[in-house]
Amino acid sequence: MRLAVMQPYLYPYPLYFHLIASVDRFVVFDCVQFPRRGRVHRAPLPGAGWLTLPLAPQPRDTTIQALRFADAAQRLWSDRLAALPWLGPELTARLAPLGADVTGYLVDQLRGVCARLGITTPLLRSSALDLPRAARGTDRVIAAARALGADHYVNLPGGRPLYDPATFAAAGLELSFLAPYAGPHASLLHALATQPVATLQDELARLPAPERALP
Repeated sequence: MRLAVMQPYLYPYPLYFHLIASVDRFVVFDCVQFPRRGRVHRAPLPGAGWLTLPLAPQPRDTTIQALRFADAAQRLWSDRLAALPWLGPELTARLAPLGADVTGYLVDQLRGVCARLGITTPLLRSSALDLPRAARGTDRVIAAARALGADHYVNLPGGRPLYDPATFAAAGLELSFLAPYAGPHASLLHALATQPVATLQDELARLPAPERALP
């Protein structure tokens, strides 16, 4: 059983969804520290700038699952979406309702994109797996794989410097990586709003399969 583990991103680039499509189960890593300069809460816009979720101030060591929306977040978010008329009514309606749970919102958006692209891989939250609190880094990823009975771990190419194939092999896990993405989309947000879904599906279908990393 192939498994991938990634932090939830707000409308990430196509390779993120290719990763989801390449595995049998995808774990949304929400039990780790929130990276304030990362892509969890924001999506790059064409040209310059970001579409950023209105989050409440949080302590530095806040985990992703503990994130909360700011006061008046719904009004702020609606104003930010209204400033992007190219989103169109369908995507705006999908983005608009924030709810109360930040991670739940992010997972719902990921599932919505997967549904449009025809990706059926189940998405699970790591906070529901009861992973050992002391486990960090590679150990936490391996713990997630063991909790779900996986024997093959797949990651984005940026994980190559972080993950040692020998360590995974010793834990009974095969390790593979996707090839770097050389396409035009920094985020699927603008692509979904301006291109036919079939075009995006074709792009994903042409991306290379995961390549095994040898110990």
